[in-house]
Amino acid sequence: MKIEIFSDVVCPWCYIGHHRLREAVRLYEGDIEVAHRPFQLDPDGVSGGEPLVRALERKFGGAAQVAQMTGHVTGVAAQDGLELRFDRAVAANTFEAHRLIRLAGRAGRDGDMADRLFRAHFTEGLDVGDPAALAALAAETGVEDTGDGADEVRAELSRARALGVRAVPLFLFEEKYAVSGAQPVETLVAALREVEARTAEERAVGVPAGEDCDDGTCAV
Repeated sequence: MKIEIFSDVVCPWCYIGHHRLREAVRLYEGDIEVAHRPFQLDPDGVSGGEPLVRALERKFGGAAQVAQMTGHVTGVAAQDGLELRFDRAVAANTFEAHRLIRLAGRAGRDGDMADRLFRAHFTEGLDVGDPAALAALAAETGVEDTGDGADEVRAELSRARALGVRAVPLFLFEEKYAVSGAQPVETLVAALREVEARTAEERAVGVPAGEDCDDGTCAV
């Protein structure tokens, strides 16, 4: 089964979603292919070392609202064993980070690269748009940065827009069934089993891929 996860490495709920998907795949114990797809929360963002909290305050209307938002997601992440340090995080443009994930995917290491970038941004306070920081993270993860991959990322970002992806994380199963948000592990396991059952049924009755739409999920 193929799962595509659309996310951004500066999205805290995406970090939680990545972590939960890995656990769901482990519990499911089936044959799963996970592909990481890019999404940019702020395509025009600048990597210049600005504290993330300051950028969030400007976007969401003040310190009190941002403190409430970050406090909530930090607590949820902690329950999953993830450390979010918004006091360290800096705002960044994530295009180059997505390019590294794309390159890592050629060796089947896109999940490892994504996880390393999440930790760098949310726990270590590194600028995941800074070329030097990205070079060090790629080397640490065993990813050779050949300098290419930008065109593939642009194409995937265009595909996300064409699919109507507006919020992340979003999990797309078999290019047909979508689950959005950092769902609990048990919900993701249930989704995996349901997609497996539906796929088996469609094969049995000869339903062409991409032509099914029911129960709140539609072909894309």
